[in-house]
Amino acid sequence: MATTIEPRAVAADLLGHRQYKLLIGNQFRAAESGATFAVSNPATGELLSDVPDAGARETQAAVDAAVQALPAWSGTPAPQRAALLRKLARLMLERQERLATIMTLEQGKPLTESRGEIAYAASFLTWFAGEAERIYGSTVPSAVPNKRILVLRQPVGVVALITPWNFPAAMLTRKLAPALAAGCTAICKPAEQTPLTALELAELVIEAGIPPGVVNIVTCADPVPFSDTIFADDRVRKVSFTGSTDVGKLLIRSSATTVKRLSLELGGNAPFIVFDDADLEAAVSGAIASKFRNTGQTCVCANRIFVQRGIYDQFSQAFTSKVSEMLVGNGLDPQSAIGPLIDDQAVQKVRLHIADALDHGAQLLTGGEPADGSERTNFWKPTVLVNATTNMLVAREETFGPVAPLIAFESEDEVIRQANDTPFGLAAYFFTQNVSRVWRVAEALEYGIIGANDALPSTAQAPFGGFKQSGLGREGGAVGIDEYLEVKFVSLEL
Repeated sequence: MATTIEPRAVAADLLGHRQYKLLIGNQFRAAESGATFAVSNPATGELLSDVPDAGARETQAAVDAAVQALPAWSGTPAPQRAALLRKLARLMLERQERLATIMTLEQGKPLTESRGEIAYAASFLTWFAGEAERIYGSTVPSAVPNKRILVLRQPVGVVALITPWNFPAAMLTRKLAPALAAGCTAICKPAEQTPLTALELAELVIEAGIPPGVVNIVTCADPVPFSDTIFADDRVRKVSFTGSTDVGKLLIRSSATTVKRLSLELGGNAPFIVFDDADLEAAVSGAIASKFRNTGQTCVCANRIFVQRGIYDQFSQAFTSKVSEMLVGNGLDPQSAIGPLIDDQAVQKVRLHIADALDHGAQLLTGGEPADGSERTNFWKPTVLVNATTNMLVAREETFGPVAPLIAFESEDEVIRQANDTPFGLAAYFFTQNVSRVWRVAEALEYGIIGANDALPSTAQAPFGGFKQSGLGREGGAVGIDEYLEVKFVSLEL
């Protein structure tokens, strides 16, 4: 474990006795019932704050506020919307240290990663500010001389944005930035484990001068009343959700009643392939960066590490040597490379996957146990398993924890079959120095995001999303704003 620090003092200094509130319309307000729920530090279990526990009434009020704000916001010239997005990005970067520290307190990731996430989150605002200024229509040649055909792109309308706990800033702005750029108004629901970052951003939204009702933020311990209200209201035209595939399927069914548009970024089972001609040092560093970022709690992190037989032992030794040096501890400690898992349920899944792998013949090279020796802890040592196989739980399911199974393979065709043998298709990675292989493998892998000699490909400028049961639609990139636009065809007869 990394050296201890005093998180309670840090939390008291930043949060004090602050009373967080919902943002609905032009008001910060409590839940009508006065109910709250607790937000705790996963590293210590200590209470950070109580936040409003909203229900159907508050959600309905947020929808009403977004509906009321829509005409003026959608009619605001694109350069003015873009200027407000850029101002919000500047405010985020000015408050980067505060936002990052609060994120580490409520989510657990190392502070260096939290700082990087705030910068990444702000980049979506600046990118989509530019896209707001380039929402072009078109004219189409008519088949007859006395008609003109116009194609217009207009905002979808009111949207609901549901974000996960693992990236509480970036997942919010990745949805909110294109929505606002397109001229939509939004109701945002952050995850109940990590709502503080979103509520901090709510204050910056007001400070940036974004008009009342354009952005509404609703926190709740039970997401069902929120979802039921959103899906029952015809005025909410679109829902964007990042989370598990099982919940995504429920939302697809719920959307049928009012035929809402959906963007879904769901589960993954990312393969990380190391061919025998790879730059070994780069592959080892890339596998560590992909696997252990945010303690392995990312939907795009390497879940199955395939290594070609000729370099399997060499890679295993180099990889394990570096992993065993990674320090586990509170994310506020600058020495910590691995923070806590989010909760006990996450810990139990890690335990189950390791036990299943060992029962089926895998060997443990490092880790495999709680970091502080206690059974009641969210800290887990980064773990490397060798002689893993594709029939183990750790290869069939998304572990969402710091466990790296190394699976040997013989040929390119074999590993592509194994990599694609999953219902998921979000992200995949491979390392090779063969240019022809780069093209072959990138085209053969059934995934929406490919990192070729790149373990961290995500960027605001590129489309993010998956194949198969990993979701619908794309976020980020030039196509990201299309998710929040309707296409209208106008035929004018002269």
